[in-house]
Amino acid sequence: MNTSDYDFFLPPDRIAQTAVEPRDAARLLVHRVMSDETQHGHVRDLGDSLEDGDLLVVNNSRVRHARLMARRSSGGRVELLFLEMVAEPSGAWRVLVRPGKKQRPGDLLVVGEGLGVRLLERESGANGESLSTWIAAMEGAEAEARSDEALLETFGQVPLPPYIERASDDPRLEQDAIRYQTVYATKTGSVAAPTAGLHFTPELLARLESRGVRRAEVTLHVGLGTFQPVQVEDPEEHKMHAETYSLPQRTADLVSETRQRGGRVICVGTTAARVLETCAQPGGLVAPGAGETRIFLRPPHGPRVADALLTNFHLPRTSLLMLVASFIGTQRMLRLYAEAIEAEYRFYSYGDTMLLFGVRRED
Repeated sequence: MNTSDYDFFLPPDRIAQTAVEPRDAARLLVHRVMSDETQHGHVRDLGDSLEDGDLLVVNNSRVRHARLMARRSSGGRVELLFLEMVAEPSGAWRVLVRPGKKQRPGDLLVVGEGLGVRLLERESGANGESLSTWIAAMEGAEAEARSDEALLETFGQVPLPPYIERASDDPRLEQDAIRYQTVYATKTGSVAAPTAGLHFTPELLARLESRGVRRAEVTLHVGLGTFQPVQVEDPEEHKMHAETYSLPQRTADLVSETRQRGGRVICVGTTAARVLETCAQPGGLVAPGAGETRIFLRPPHGPRVADALLTNFHLPRTSLLMLVASFIGTQRMLRLYAEAIEAEYRFYSYGDTMLLFGVRRED
């Protein structure tokens, strides 16, 4: 297995720049490994592929309004992306700064009246090289009066992936603030959406529930590393980014009940799959827990909990693509991607999706 095995060419016009409306109007490719059958439809028809007793596992993480536009004392524009809070110093954040080379420790970047961001320390990489991430903290009258999360909600924007092209004053950003969240998002903490879940509407969830399809929740806060390509040719040498997760007791109980009833566990997105496989127990069960995960799902190791995966189409040479291959195999995955490109499916975060019934590995 080499990283170059996970490369493919995608015509630029296949990269979705806006989401379809309504959400469940997105196209759906359904593939079953055991019969090697593929069907094409729409997400609104998802119930045709699910059965009474199946369990959908969704990621309830909400995307933080983490993108702030600021100005240097010279007047130059700076983009800030608030990634996560750090342990020390208290109240500080890890922030991606663009452009990052011109900034110096102690610089105050002005966001608006009564609010600035003080750059405290530039972070370094494993070899000592300077990175574009900084330890920074909010300052000013606004920061004294309100929580950081409240300030980000007021002054920030949803941080869209770089392949979705938006100017800072693009009128579509107002709609993105709604459309780049799942309808069941409740736990703020991600810097990117768990995109497979973007296709669900309250009406679709209600129809599935009426058919006996239950829903369980996990939380995994998506970090910036989710979009990064694997840089080394040998994936064994790739260091996965850490992401915080939580799997509650109720979800563990629902997985157990689903197994007892003979139903299937369907992961909505790669993030839900990573949580389940992090907490995997013998017999296709899971244990409740919380913490950080660096799990790297890739062939030849198949899933131990999930029987199926609903997932969008991912970027080349990424760990997400390798996770999909762990469900259905690399060559099969590349064949389905080629078929989707030929059929003019829309790719990436605002694109279409696929439902993969794979082969769960028995312990």
